[in-house]
Amino acid sequence: MLQPLLDAGLHPNQMKQNLENFIEKIQQLTALLQIDLSAYQLDHIAMRINELELAKLAHQAWAQEGEVISQTQINGRPIIVIAFNQPLVIKSWHIECLELPYPAEGKIYPEQSWEHVEFVVPSEAQTADDYLEHLKQVFPDLALNWGKLVDKGVKVKLSSPKGEGERLNNPTVAFKWQGVCIKLHPHSLKNIVESEQ
Repeated sequence: MLQPLLDAGLHPNQMKQNLENFIEKIQQLTALLQIDLSAYQLDHIAMRINELELAKLAHQAWAQEGEVISQTQINGRPIIVIAFNQPLVIKSWHIECLELPYPAEGKIYPEQSWEHVEFVVPSEAQTADDYLEHLKQVFPDLALNWGKLVDKGVKVKLSSPKGEGERLNNPTVAFKWQGVCIKLHPHSLKNIVESEQ
């Protein structure tokens, strides 16, 4: 039953074995950005899956690892959030949740695997632009380096994604580089989910 998931390398056991390599790449990106996130909460980790059937199998398999705390439609597709029974522990971080988006129509990711991590850097900012200004104050080296990020191959995206019924504004600054992505936002996913209740 779960064989297609195993063949694709997306089974929870396989994904956990890949975690260290993925986090090393994330740390290469933090070094490039000159931000130290070791003291901040690594709120959740997200995977990317291209095929609907695989997403359903992954949903089933990962649901055994914890509790589904949210299933919302964001940009027209289901996004599943699973709170782990046992946090995934890597380096100094304890990852509490998995974000498992079902595939978006017409969008194919180059790799089905871990795709991004999200860190909570607390702030009162209500907009993505204000949040970016806050981040530049928290991480002065990021501000100094800002103009050079494009040359280093880093793409920056500002957004304020919102699921149905969410009360809490969670502006996001995302940094993409070589197939991995770090997103920073002021509120944890658990708090966002609680705001929907």
